[in-house]
Amino acid sequence: MLPDAAAQGAGFGVAFEWDIPLLEGYPYQLLKNVARYPSVTHFKGCDTPSIQRVLTDAQIDAVVVNGWVVKSCLQTLHACKRLRIPCIVRGEANHLRPRPWWKRFLQRGLVRSYDAFLPIGSANRDFYKSYGIDANRMFDAPYCVENKRFERAAAEALPQRAKLREQWQIPQDAVCFLYCGKFESKKHPIELIHAFLEAHQQNPKLHLLMVGDGVLRATCEQIVNESQRPVTFAGFLNQGEIVNAYVASDCLVLPSDHGETWGLVTNEAMACSRPVIVSDQVGCAQDLIQEGVTGFVFPFGDWEALARILVRCSTKNIDLLQMGRNAHAQVQQYSPEAAAEGIVKAVNYTLGKHIPACSASK
Repeated sequence: MLPDAAAQGAGFGVAFEWDIPLLEGYPYQLLKNVARYPSVTHFKGCDTPSIQRVLTDAQIDAVVVNGWVVKSCLQTLHACKRLRIPCIVRGEANHLRPRPWWKRFLQRGLVRSYDAFLPIGSANRDFYKSYGIDANRMFDAPYCVENKRFERAAAEALPQRAKLREQWQIPQDAVCFLYCGKFESKKHPIELIHAFLEAHQQNPKLHLLMVGDGVLRATCEQIVNESQRPVTFAGFLNQGEIVNAYVASDCLVLPSDHGETWGLVTNEAMACSRPVIVSDQVGCAQDLIQEGVTGFVFPFGDWEALARILVRCSTKNIDLLQMGRNAHAQVQQYSPEAAAEGIVKAVNYTLGKHIPACSASK
């Protein structure tokens, strides 16, 4: 199913449709979703038992499935097993999230059911390795955004930086930190605001731009209203507008816990030549953040440490512009082209080890 505006906005607090054509240029087929309560945000919300017939009719040679987040993913795996079609997994799982022993036991069995693996980064690769997956069955397909699109849009918006800052009440001489995402508990926007308030006491020339919406926005706004500190709430910005926030700011901050299995806003900011501050529980930390070069990592929950980094970034000892250039160079390795290369290698590997489904049926 394709989510409507209301379903797409789950967690954002506003209904919306993406303002770029996500499916344009791709041949695709929609499966019938028989879930009682259709949704893309919970496991039972996608139930597509017709997947086996579709794979058979289309004579599919190999399948790439995005983890096991919804029932349809497991239905696809089981259909592939029955049809002897290689099933390749590209998910986000890592061991930054604590799990009880029995979940790890069950997960180990599930993971070992796939034929090849597409690690999106170091934490994801370590996850597969911990369950006994050999390196020769893993083919890196780094998590990525359309770097070139973000780069072009940032270059076009840069001459309007002063105007964009004025629009969001950001002083031209302020060091502006950007929060970009849902206002939800796993992303910890409230804790970020408290850390910013502490940092602002030490340097009044700091500003915080909060982009997004969600259940915690009202609480965040109340804290800011009571403190009377320079924090701007821009609301939800669609893909056609989000680059303006990166250009208007100087550094992205992603203070999430282990629920942030990667954090693609980091890729977006770096593609726009912005450094990033993340917690050590964010999945991309060990891949994208070179300490003091492309950004900074703080221990999750140590909000005083985050405040110190915010202050440090406002000093003459830190060149955020150079760090942004470094970040841009770093994220070039995390591109759709690199991901596609990994997928092709995985498919070639699995086809070399499996009898195609059409042959197996003869």
